[in-house]
Amino acid sequence: MDLKDKVAVVTGAAQGLGRSFVEILLKNGSKVALIDMNSSLGTELKKSLDQEHEPDRTRFYTADVTSDEDLKGTLEKIVKTFGRIDIFCNNAGIINEKHWEKTIAVNLGGVVRGTYLALEHMKKENGGNGGVIINVSSMAGLGPLPITPIYTATKHGVVGFSRAMAAVSKMANYGVRINILCPWFVKTNLLSTMSSEEHTGSFFSLRGFAETLMQSRGCLEADVVAKAFLVLVKDESKNGDALVIDPDKAFFVSFPEGAKDLPSTPVSLE
Repeated sequence: MDLKDKVAVVTGAAQGLGRSFVEILLKNGSKVALIDMNSSLGTELKKSLDQEHEPDRTRFYTADVTSDEDLKGTLEKIVKTFGRIDIFCNNAGIINEKHWEKTIAVNLGGVVRGTYLALEHMKKENGGNGGVIINVSSMAGLGPLPITPIYTATKHGVVGFSRAMAAVSKMANYGVRINILCPWFVKTNLLSTMSSEEHTGSFFSLRGFAETLMQSRGCLEADVVAKAFLVLVKDESKNGDALVIDPDKAFFVSFPEGAKDLPSTPVSLE
C-alpha cells in the first residue's frame, strides 16, 4: 500500500505507541486523525505536529473507545473532514487489574467497537475503498504475563478476534486487511503501571517477574514498534497475520490451521 494521501485513524494517539504510529504515518505521506481521551496531551501533540507538517494533514478528536455513540460520532466527523478512512489502528489500551471490567472494556471492547465501526466506512460493499486495520495486542497476547492476568486475557482476545475478522473480511470481500501487532515491553507510560499496586492490585507482589524480564532483555523503543506497524500497513499480502517484535528480532507467528495441527500429548479418557 502506498501511504501518500491515505487517511489514517489512530486511537490512543496522544502518547506512547500511538504517537509513534501517527508520526511514521505522516512521514510516509498520510493524513492522520488522532483520537484520545486526554484532550490536553492530544491538543499539545497537534500543535507540535503542525510545526512539522501542513496543519490540514492532522485533526485531533477527544473520544472514548468504550462508548459506541462517542466513537461512532467521531468517525463520522473524520469521514466528513477527510472524505474516507483507509487505515485504522486500534491502539488505545490500559493496565488495571483492580478495575478489570474497565480493562476489558478498553483493551478488547474498544478493539471490537473500533473494528466494527471502521469497517462500516471502509468495506467495499458500503462504498468504501478497502484498506487495512491494525489491532495492537502484545507478547502477552501469545503467552501469559502473570502480573496482569486480565491484561493478558484482553490481548489474547485481540489476537483471536482479529484473526477471525480477517477471515470474515476475506470471505465477504470487504477489501480490508486486518492484522495484529504483538510487541515486547515498550518504553511508554503504560510500562510504569506494572510497578504500581494501584494498577496491579493483588498481583503487585509478582512485579519482580516482569522486572527480571526487562532487566535481562531490555525494552523496546516506540519507534522500533512503529517500523513494524508500517510493515503490516504496507504489505498487502498480510491479512490475519500477527507480527511479534522482541529485543532480538521481528517475526510473524505461525498459527496452526486447526486443533489437529496443535502440538499434542495423547490423554486416555478411559
